[in-house]
Amino acid sequence: MSSRGLALACPAKNVVVYRNGDPFFRGRKFVVNQRQFLTFEAFLNEVTRSIHAPLAVRNLYTPKHGHRVAELADLQDGCQYVAAGFEKFKRLDYLNHGRKEFHGTGKSNGVQTCAVAPWKPNTAVRQQKPTHLTIHVFRNGDLLSPPFQLIISKSTLWQWDTLLAMLTEKADLCSGAVNRLCRLDGTVVSRGEELVNGSYYVAVGPEEYKKLPYLELLVPSVCRTLWHGLQANHKAQGKGMTTVLKMKSTE
Repeated sequence: MSSRGLALACPAKNVVVYRNGDPFFRGRKFVVNQRQFLTFEAFLNEVTRSIHAPLAVRNLYTPKHGHRVAELADLQDGCQYVAAGFEKFKRLDYLNHGRKEFHGTGKSNGVQTCAVAPWKPNTAVRQQKPTHLTIHVFRNGDLLSPPFQLIISKSTLWQWDTLLAMLTEKADLCSGAVNRLCRLDGTVVSRGEELVNGSYYVAVGPEEYKKLPYLELLVPSVCRTLWHGLQANHKAQGKGMTTVLKMKSTE
C-alpha cells in the first residue's frame, strides 16, 4: 500500500499523555499518525522527550483502570493515557488533576474507551504556583564537566529513591550510582523538601564528598552573581536552604 493509502487507512489520532504518579502535570497533547511514528517505540521516545519524563517511557496505560497499551493501533482518538517507565501504574485522578487515588477497578476488555472533554487550557491551573523545581548538579570531584540541569516534579520530591535514580542516570558517575546529594559546603541533603529551586548541588557516589571550587571554576560569573543574590534572598526570608554558600572573604 502506498504511503498515501496508509495515511487514509490510518487517520491521525489526538491523545493526551500524563506522567505516572504526577498529580501536578496537566498532560501533553500529541497528534499520532503512522507517517510520523512508524513504531510504538518511536512514539514512546517522543513522549519521553516532550513530557520531560525523569526516566525513559516504556509503557502507556489507560488513566482510570491502568490497562496497558500494547501498540500504536490500540491508541484511541480523543483519549488520555498515562506514561510510565518500568514502574507500576499509579492510580490518581489524572483526568481532573486531582490528588485522590481511585478506589477499586472496573472490568474492561482491551483498550479503555474514553469519554473525555476536548483539550482546553485551564486558566485556573495556569495561575497556580510552579509545579516543578529545577536544580543544577555537579559531579563529585569533576572540575571538567559543567553542572547538568535536573527538572523535578513536586511529587518526585517526596520519593527520594526515585530522585536518586534520576540523578544516577543523568550524572553517570565513574564510581557508580549516586548515593548522596550534597550542598556546595558538603552538607548532605536528606530529603526532597530541602531542595531549593535554582540552586547548585553535588552528586556523590560511594566515595567521600570532595570539596572543590565547583561554582567558581565551572559557572560563568554572571550566573554566580545571580545565584548568590538568590541565596541571600532565601536567607533573608528564612526559607530554603539551611546553609548558604560562603563567598570568598578575600579578593
